[in-house]
Amino acid sequence: EEVKDETSQGETKEEKVEEAKAEAPGEVQEEKPLDKMTTPELKEVAKLIPGVTGVTAMKKEELLALIKEFRGIRDEEPDRKAKKKGKKKDLNVKELKKKVVQLKEEKVAAQKSRDKKRTDILRRRINRTKKQTRKVAHA
Repeated sequence: EEVKDETSQGETKEEKVEEAKAEAPGEVQEEKPLDKMTTPELKEVAKLIPGVTGVTAMKKEELLALIKEFRGIRDEEPDRKAKKKGKKKDLNVKELKKKVVQLKEEKVAAQKSRDKKRTDILRRRINRTKKQTRKVAHA
């Protein structure tokens, strides 16, 4: 009897996995994209993946990576973010200050031509560049 119970439990797990593969991808994608799901929702989906342990201790990023890998979804967004971060770190204070001077000259030219929209854009860029300068100096 014990052997029969084990096999019936094993079949039940396999059936659950097959059902999860058949139902979960369609249902989850139709209801909500994975990135918009909450951590508890992602944990429920991850529990249905065979051979995965420690789901309850995983963080959202880990759960997303696990589920996307299981479903064969490729994510290109982290590459774009990494490129942006690297770009900011390469700048130094002198380069940023030269950029501020250049932007100020453009702003003066825009003020002379009475282009308020361009002047406002340049003012904000100057402000943002000055903040970057301070961050780089403190780092």
